[in-house]
Amino acid sequence: MLTFVGLGLYGVKDISVRGLEAVRSADIVYLESYTSRLMGSSIKEMEDFFRKKVHPLSRDDVERGREYIEEARERNVVFLTAGDPMVATTHVDLRIEAMKKGIETRVIHGQSIIAAAPGLLGLQAYKFGKTGSIPYPEEGFRPTTPYKVMLDNLKTGLHTLFLLDIKEEGRYMNPAEAVELLLEMGKNLGDETFNDESLVCAISRAGSDEPGIWCGRAKEALRRDFGPPLHCIVVPGNLHFMEEEALEMWMEE
Repeated sequence: MLTFVGLGLYGVKDISVRGLEAVRSADIVYLESYTSRLMGSSIKEMEDFFRKKVHPLSRDDVERGREYIEEARERNVVFLTAGDPMVATTHVDLRIEAMKKGIETRVIHGQSIIAAAPGLLGLQAYKFGKTGSIPYPEEGFRPTTPYKVMLDNLKTGLHTLFLLDIKEEGRYMNPAEAVELLLEMGKNLGDETFNDESLVCAISRAGSDEPGIWCGRAKEALRRDFGPPLHCIVVPGNLHFMEEEALEMWMEE
């Protein structure tokens, strides 16, 4: 069997009891850590807590290798991910591939930023539109898709959650960088919907004992230090009066 287990948002103890039981009864445990990271725990701490060897997988291992799928024909394989395992389309693809090969699969869900972000900010979860991801630009690659996702959401008054890029070498995008990139995308598209005065929210270290929660204008985000990762940002759409009251709690004086 191939079992996908969500580790939750921040620390090793965020895993569910069912997830912990699955890990401890596994023949082999893999950890995917390129789509997200469990920032409050190291692999050594996971191994001590799980009482199992944890084998980290690179992006190439996950997307091209996939030997662990065949391994699940004869062994009880656990595939760990931060957050919830089925939020990332890569993991959905892995499960489909395994099922097509006749390999039994199971999913044990974990806490996800998709639910945590609205809850931390006080925004209504059902008023969020499509989630966007903001990547680091590279030579010949300066995408504007994230901005277009936001525009589509705003047209119907919906909020936009942006997940921020993670590089395997340990580089984590922060909210100031994300806001700067959104402003640049708007200029490249000739659109000023998102500008210096736009309202933006930032969440840092969700799931920790002291998560960072901030709301303000885009121009203020550009000069703010949001502390250690992981981060995400939210661009609010139309606000209910209760949402307005909630966001005021996180506004700087």
